Amino acid sequence: MDFSRFADEDFDTKDWVNAAFQMPEAQTNKDAHAASLVMKLQMFIQEVNNSLEETSIQAVQNLPRVLRDIDSVRQEAALLQDQMRLVAEDIQKVERDTSLSMHTLLKIDQVKCRMQDASHALQEADNWTTLSADVEDVFKSGDIEAIASKLVAMQQSLQLLVDVPDYEERCKHLQSLKTRFEAILSPQLVAAFSSQSMDGALMYVKIFKDIDCLPSLQKYYHKCIKNQLQEQWQSIRDADPDETVADWLNNLYDVFVSTWHIQVKWCNQVFNEPLTVVCNLLQDTLATLEPSLQYCIDSAASSRPNPLTYLQELKEITDRYAKSLEGLVEAYGADQSHHTCVHQLVQTIYAPYKKYMLQYDLYEEGLLLKQLESIRFDREEVLDCIRQISDSVPKLFSYAKEASERCFTFTSGCGFPGLIKALEKYFLAYKREFNKALKKVKAQHWSKDAEEDKWLSFQQALRIIQVCGDLLVQIEVFNSTLCENLLVAANRFTPVSAEVPVELEQSFGRNSGSPFHMLDKMLLEKWESCQVLFDFVIRCRKYKGDVCVLEEARSDMQLLCEDVHRFAFNIVFSQIEKYLRDLHCLESWQADRVGGALTLDLPSFGLAPQEYITKIGQYLMTFPQHIEPFLVEDDNPALLKAMKYARLPHTEEKGGHMSHIADLWLESFATATQYHYVEAILKISELTPHSAKQLIIDIGKYR
Repeated sequence: MDFSRFADEDFDTKDWVNAAFQMPEAQTNKDAHAASLVMKLQMFIQEVNNSLEETSIQAVQNLPRVLRDIDSVRQEAALLQDQMRLVAEDIQKVERDTSLSMHTLLKIDQVKCRMQDASHALQEADNWTTLSADVEDVFKSGDIEAIASKLVAMQQSLQLLVDVPDYEERCKHLQSLKTRFEAILSPQLVAAFSSQSMDGALMYVKIFKDIDCLPSLQKYYHKCIKNQLQEQWQSIRDADPDETVADWLNNLYDVFVSTWHIQVKWCNQVFNEPLTVVCNLLQDTLATLEPSLQYCIDSAASSRPNPLTYLQELKEITDRYAKSLEGLVEAYGADQSHHTCVHQLVQTIYAPYKKYMLQYDLYEEGLLLKQLESIRFDREEVLDCIRQISDSVPKLFSYAKEASERCFTFTSGCGFPGLIKALEKYFLAYKREFNKALKKVKAQHWSKDAEEDKWLSFQQALRIIQVCGDLLVQIEVFNSTLCENLLVAANRFTPVSAEVPVELEQSFGRNSGSPFHMLDKMLLEKWESCQVLFDFVIRCRKYKGDVCVLEEARSDMQLLCEDVHRFAFNIVFSQIEKYLRDLHCLESWQADRVGGALTLDLPSFGLAPQEYITKIGQYLMTFPQHIEPFLVEDDNPALLKAMKYARLPHTEEKGGHMSHIADLWLESFATATQYHYVEAILKISELTPHSAKQLIIDIGKYR
């Protein structure tokens, strides 16, 4: 039996008993097994008792000896304490007796050290003189290692001669010797770097590091690889005369990516900061290409009938290279210490496009207005002209969406303020053309006078209203798309607080974050341009779906919508005005004078409504059947949107639900008819008793 479990801290009696009765021998006869366990436990208790008794006896027997040992240790400790006190007194006596002598020894040691330093300095001065005298012979020998060793020795000697009067002259002399040494090594350095010789490069790195001229060696490497890249650029331009600037860019960026892989791997074994070295190399090469990328892009764009789309194509090529470069930099594991060199490289990559960013709104405006010329309203027939107006809406917003795509592709969203300017002028120009077509429709309408022509013109006006509503719907959808695209593009702008616009200036000058996610800095030269851009970003973030970046365009379309509503109203109401125009001149108002006593005594129920009021009633009753084709439920959101922003004459407010559009029109016509009817009645100069009865009958008919 295992009794060790009784010593566990978490021993549980129930668990132990249950475990004991789960043994195989307990299954046959539990009572016998229990009796066996009790007997074993009693025996174990007896053993424990015996062990405790023996231990107690031994402890009692050993206690006197322990007490004697403790007393002995106490006496020895007291003796040691007395001896330590005597030693401390001796040390204090020695310090008092020898303090003056120790002070003298310290001074003598300082003098000795100074004499040794002076001796060393004199030796180094003599060594400098010797080295200076021998250096010319070493240079004449052409032994690279000997020259390097001599320069290292002179450099070490000079470090100890800082306080000599001619220290500056000696420094200049040593520097001239280093420059002379670099000139001797120049052909070998070029050969080593051109052939990418690892052994040679490592040897020269050690030499230049020893003579403290490693930056000069990096300059030789930089110049050598840069010349190779310049030659490759020239070869790219001369390879095929049929290739365009886009082909040149693709080939050049391929060369740069290949150079990155090769040179980063090579520099990683040669220089301490390979990423910085390669970034500076590519940045300087891009900035000093001959001819420059700026010149090539300018020349190609100026020869194109549509420079913006061509610039967009070139910018897409540059974006792909920047994306590849971002992946390469991240794969290398660049950190904050590499921020400056990567930032300068990215800035140089996008530098050729900066001048176009400043004029983006003009380029975009010119292209949009040119595309707008394809939207013509030149048909003479009214129906054809209205059909042209209706068909123009999809084209109008198709061109606008293309402009948006160009903005977020070519400017990466940084030209958003310029896009808004161009779109506002684009929609304004469209409104002018729309107004010209509307004037043509109005002119043809007013040349007709038949009642059937009025209703036909009214339906045509309703179609134009529907187009206006469609314009407003499309502008709202397009506005939301612009805001969403801007917020997506803003993920690659300099981080800025959405609540504190004051931080914009500090943000524009801040060197934080990935340079690939700071395109506003890469593409915009002026802080004012960045501020306008971030104003849009902040508004879109803060107000989300409630912000309208095309406010002027929407206002123009709303005014246009109101104008068409007034035109439609005037079409229908002109016929009612015609019926009421000569109301005050009717002969019926003098009927009792003309018709005699019979007419005068005629009772009211014998009078019938006059023709003018019957025509007005019949005219208004036909209105619903003319507007019904435009009120198909859930199938005309454009008409509803137009009604939302237009106010009909003689109605209290704008807007209405789809099911109430006909009621609003009827309310407008009825109220206007009442108003003009009252005005016409007030023009009647005199009413006889009979004519007053007739007027009451007419008014009752209208009601």
